[in-house]
Amino acid sequence: MLCIMTRWLDPEEQRTWRTFLAASQALMETLDRELQHDAGMPHAYYVILVHLSEAPDRRLRMSELAEAAGSSRSRLSHAVGRLEQSGWVRREDCPTDRRGQLAVLTDQGFAALAAAAPGHVEGVRRHLFDPLSPAQIDQLRRISEALVDHLDPKRPAS
Repeated sequence: MLCIMTRWLDPEEQRTWRTFLAASQALMETLDRELQHDAGMPHAYYVILVHLSEAPDRRLRMSELAEAAGSSRSRLSHAVGRLEQSGWVRREDCPTDRRGQLAVLTDQGFAALAAAAPGHVEGVRRHLFDPLSPAQIDQLRRISEALVDHLDPKRPAS
């Protein structure tokens, strides 16, 4: 019989964990709510549009886009379907793989992203950076890099 000892969190670790979780959730909910209100899109759609805007010819294979956006393929496919309905993204067959599809950012999608970006960046600044000192921002970056390196070493932190 295999006996595994659980390494329970001590009170300070428990407090840190719960505070980190609450802060992360509150930040993402706030940014999502602001994007919904100001730009009519959830944060997840904003992330998809950003990745497409930064890709060569504003197009990515659906599988690459799912990985970049940190989404499952089925969730991404649903999101891209909604973005297609808005006219912000279109799908094209992949010229090198008949089974693959590309997501392509349309001019209308690029314009929607360009309109949403200033408010979103201001929200990130106001809710994440403004409450922190320069030293805390440096610590947050270092902590985040360490977590990304540990959790997903293939994914670049920046």
